[in-house]
Amino acid sequence: MTAPAPVRRRALALAASAATALALSACGGDSGGGGGEASEDSVAAGVDLEGVSIAVGSKEFTEQLVLGQIAVQALQAAGADVEDRTNLTGTSTVRSALTGGDIDAYYEYTGTGWITILGNDAPVAGSDEQFQAVKEADAANGITWFAQAEANNTFAIAANQEAVDATGVATLSDYARVAQEDPAAATLCSSPEFITRDDGLPGVERAYGFDLPADRVVQLEPSLVYQQVGQGEQCDFAVVFATDGQVAGQDLTVLEDDEGFFPPYNIAMTMREEAYQAHADAYEELFGAVSEQLTDERLTELNARVDVEGEAPEDVAEEFLTDAGIV
Repeated sequence: MTAPAPVRRRALALAASAATALALSACGGDSGGGGGEASEDSVAAGVDLEGVSIAVGSKEFTEQLVLGQIAVQALQAAGADVEDRTNLTGTSTVRSALTGGDIDAYYEYTGTGWITILGNDAPVAGSDEQFQAVKEADAANGITWFAQAEANNTFAIAANQEAVDATGVATLSDYARVAQEDPAAATLCSSPEFITRDDGLPGVERAYGFDLPADRVVQLEPSLVYQQVGQGEQCDFAVVFATDGQVAGQDLTVLEDDEGFFPPYNIAMTMREEAYQAHADAYEELFGAVSEQLTDERLTELNARVDVEGEAPEDVAEEFLTDAGIV
């Protein structure tokens, strides 16, 4: 057994440090290796992380809470002593916690890493190409990206069932046709941010060759978008996140991005290089097996069980890991 990599616990610097520390004080902060034991034939049973101490984080929204619990419980089942520091508020906070050594690992999105964290203006076309680009660039910051999953929580435009039946839309090219022929029928609910950013509505309009009139765009708080399009009162189309559980909960159809406009936001594990190198093979085996199970459909289902059915993220994660033969 290899000696565990020490988890640095140095204070965060300046303002970013203060914000992170406040956020960390609000998270669960559970610690210990008392999670479920691996079943005899599971993936975790063949991964030896006994004696390894590791701190796992996540952001604060449903998908991140589920992914965080998947990571915590998978590591515990492999024998690690896991500090649960999930439920941190926002990308900047959890990223600062990672680079500052307050956590060792969390699930991030390739598009977020490339654009929001590393400050690039344009995405890299293709999921694998985007993953390799962010992996190579972030190595300079001492962060390792690995175990990319198929699940891609990118922006998308979705339609309610009434609109699908009435217009026959299945793709964004179909939506562009509706927007050109009958703008009222293409009324779109969206968060304010998507309406103005270049990789949002203006970019979609350029890519698909339509111009939706301003009075056909309904700006809403993100938490209200799914309900409004589901009810069809203010709009029949909406900007959503592709794997959000409310897509299934509101019986929405995600339109195919047939011109490949939206950048990939595939899920991948990010880990401090020091921690990763100490047990690289074990982490690759464990999280590689997890990622093989994380498809768009599976992740949407897991999210819906929390957002729509009211289950706890830790319970959903436990059942996922058991059913997938990970623990």
